Amino acid sequence: PIRTAQQQEAFSAPLPEVLSRRVTVFEQEHFQGKCMEFTSECCNIHDCGFDNIRSIRVESGAWVGYEHHHFEGQQFVLERGEYPNWESYTGNLSYHTEWFKSFRPIYCSHHSSRMMIYERENFMGRCTELCDDYPSLQAMGWFRPEVGSMHVQCGAFVCYEYPGYRGQQYIMECEKHSGDYQHWRNWGSHCQTPKIQSIRRIRH
Repeated sequence: PIRTAQQQEAFSAPLPEVLSRRVTVFEQEHFQGKCMEFTSECCNIHDCGFDNIRSIRVESGAWVGYEHHHFEGQQFVLERGEYPNWESYTGNLSYHTEWFKSFRPIYCSHHSSRMMIYERENFMGRCTELCDDYPSLQAMGWFRPEVGSMHVQCGAFVCYEYPGYRGQQYIMECEKHSGDYQHWRNWGSHCQTPKIQSIRRIRH
């Protein structure tokens, strides 16, 4: 049958990015031991016969790993690449942890990422728009070491407790909470402080 230009464009359009997400997890460091491939979330690795995850290979997409079951505890952003041991994905955390018990895909677009950060809770006080990577918020003009609330307009970001992308990690997504993070306690079950001093975009 003859297709219109719009129909032809829709017919030939690539599949949505969500269909191409793939990660392989290993029970031992350096990609040894039992392994399994996933294309969607896993809320409890024990249900898949794993005691713990000690190395990860991200084939496509961006993912977030969690210290505990059911997406609780410390968060670890995982972009495309290899993570042979816990140091490679935990970075410089505020405390040592080697547990990795659940994970899920991050739904974001690296083509466009934009968010607003606010001085106080509930989107009050001074604000500024972010659309790039910022190893130091204070160096780019943010006047305090804390952020009261955030609104992610598109894409996804990872926020860090300290400058230079160090310390606790908090994943902020347009697809979660409609992009609204009204209070720092919305950032994750492990969040104990509103301190945010560096932010970067999450890429596939």
